[in-house]
Amino acid sequence: MSSTPHGVRFDAHRPVVMGRNGMVCAGHPLAAQAGVSILQRGGNAFDAAIATAAALGVVEPLMSGIGGDGFIMAYRAEDDSLRVCNGTGAAPYAATLERYRQGIPMKGILSVSVPGLLNAWLDTHEAYGVLPLGEVLAPAIRLAEDGFPVSHYLSGAIASDSLLCEFPTSRAIFTRSDTGGALLPGDILRQSDLARTLSTIAQQSRDAFYRGSIGEAIVRFSEEQGGLLTMADLNDCSARWQEPISTNYGDYTVYEAPPNSSGHILLQELNVIRQYDMASLGFGTAESIHLMVEAKKMAFADREAYVADPDYIDVPVAGMLSEEYARERAQLIDRYHASSRMEAGDPWRYQPERRPATPAGVGRRGPRTEEEDTTCFVVADRAGNAVCQLQSIQSGWGSSLVAGNTGILLNNRMTYWHLEPDHVDCLQPGKRVRHTMNPVMVFRSSDSASAGARRLTYVLGTPGADCQVQSNMQIITNLVDHGMTVQEAVEAPRWKHVGDGTESTVPHTAVDQLLMESRFDQAAIRQLRGMGHPVHELGAWDGVTGREMALYIDPDTGALHGAADPRYDGYAIGY
Repeated sequence: MSSTPHGVRFDAHRPVVMGRNGMVCAGHPLAAQAGVSILQRGGNAFDAAIATAAALGVVEPLMSGIGGDGFIMAYRAEDDSLRVCNGTGAAPYAATLERYRQGIPMKGILSVSVPGLLNAWLDTHEAYGVLPLGEVLAPAIRLAEDGFPVSHYLSGAIASDSLLCEFPTSRAIFTRSDTGGALLPGDILRQSDLARTLSTIAQQSRDAFYRGSIGEAIVRFSEEQGGLLTMADLNDCSARWQEPISTNYGDYTVYEAPPNSSGHILLQELNVIRQYDMASLGFGTAESIHLMVEAKKMAFADREAYVADPDYIDVPVAGMLSEEYARERAQLIDRYHASSRMEAGDPWRYQPERRPATPAGVGRRGPRTEEEDTTCFVVADRAGNAVCQLQSIQSGWGSSLVAGNTGILLNNRMTYWHLEPDHVDCLQPGKRVRHTMNPVMVFRSSDSASAGARRLTYVLGTPGADCQVQSNMQIITNLVDHGMTVQEAVEAPRWKHVGDGTESTVPHTAVDQLLMESRFDQAAIRQLRGMGHPVHELGAWDGVTGREMALYIDPDTGALHGAADPRYDGYAIGY
């Protein structure tokens, strides 16, 4: 029995939040409250998701906003339908390899890619929402106009970004007028320009952003700063509906977003570790962590070799997710020694379609005909609808530039591109970069007699770039293999493996490390070092391991169990 206040089987310092009518777990309590307020006004989970998303862009501005990208996984209980809305923007048409021959800057106007998030918001609302858009965006507009108190975490994040505190349009919002320093904890952050922008979108919808006054202001700002965005880039930007990809894990089916998301990595990881009895190995043991880390290395090696925008290359998704391929890869794991270098496998051998005749990226120049630093939140309503949504402006504060008088922080997503011409994810104008965002839903086979019936059980996700698919694997094993409550699962100590040559952000190189929170058992840490893992201990609650949000739907009562990661400002609210 746990000795912490809210632990049931494992430690938990926060309670599992429970509700019957709705649940929102988000990266800031005011954003979760915004979503719940929409549910209480008669909105459904999809309305609440867009309200939460918009509010997060106000109260958690360093993580996301309409200057960035996102993925929305939407489950509608009425017809048991599950789809992913991909709202990722492309590289600007002027973003050529020649233009970036000196490299891609981490910050500033040349780090900015085409923002695609707003299209995903509006496509999802139009497909599933029941309340008017103006009503859904109203909580975010009020938060932007009236202001809200800056948290200790947000204050520190502002102070840590020198460009944000120096660039005129950004400095005017996020620093104090008296001292010029970062806003302090308890200061009121008001964003009247952003409130006006959101109000315009509420009235004029997407055209205001992608074809009208807001887009024109963004392009004008970009041109003034020497950037690449044009109205043609915005005009041609659109979201798309995609079918999720999936695999089985125990009695559950885990669904993910397909490429250009990295969701396949989580499924590949689960496919490999399910070849072993993870439950019997126990939580936090050297043996279980070793297997998960090795599975992670394998999946990341495959991503580097095979995965990019499927509009531009053929991606062997079916092969990577096949049972035969998983068994082949699992047999390569040395149970007692860490691998020093993991090579990609050959999933094309298990792909139903034959191997493409041309190398990746050759012979295709644009989209095929197709039917149609990050935040994560999860939402469910009483009718059984649910949303898992991730949205991002890339690293903290994105480009650090607020676009003129729009109040919009622009992303720095260009920093995910590779510049080597033979790399699968090499920069091309109009191509979508490979993303780390990956929304997750977990279904259990129903006990009912109806063939193929399923029931939604868990909804989960986390920000954290390449940490995301690693944290999500750990959360799923915590829940499925070790029987944790959702709050125990998100609070449990976590690890993150950093692999040289497989990191998403430029320069894509890093020192190989296994980062572990110090709450892990010290004997396990010593054993992992002895196996050859380059362990580096973090603080007890170090946020580099992600900020997980999770909810559980009780199959017997329909009660909603919510959990938010205490590593940052996240909160779960149910009613």
